[in-house]
Amino acid sequence: MDQTVIPQLRMTDSSVSVPFYQRMGFSIDWEHRFEPGMPLFVQLNREGQCLFLTEHAGDCEPGGAVYFRVADVDAVHSALVAAGAPVFRAPADMPWGGREMMVVDPDHNRLRFASR
Repeated sequence: MDQTVIPQLRMTDSSVSVPFYQRMGFSIDWEHRFEPGMPLFVQLNREGQCLFLTEHAGDCEPGGAVYFRVADVDAVHSALVAAGAPVFRAPADMPWGGREMMVVDPDHNRLRFASR
C-alpha cells in the first residue's frame, strides 16, 4: 500500500538538516526553491517512508514529531549509530507494547522509530 500521509517538518537551515537526515539513511527524492536564495522544500525517503522538510516559516513550526513504524527498531538503531547519527533515546520496551527509540533533529523535531 502506498503511503497516504506525508509528515512535514520545519527546518531552519537546510545545509545542516538535510545532511543530518542523509546520515540517517534518508535520500532526496526531489527539492524545490522558487528561485535561488529562497527557502528550500525537500522530499526525503527512507525505506519507502516519505517526509517533507521545509524552510518556509509559514508552513509549520520547529519541534514537531513523526512516528515511523519499522520492522526491527534494534536494526534501525544499529544502522543509525554506525552512520554517526545521534540517538536521543536507545530502543526500549514500552508499557503500551512495542519497542521504540527516538532521534531529535537539529530543529528539535522528534523522530520515533518503533516496532511492535
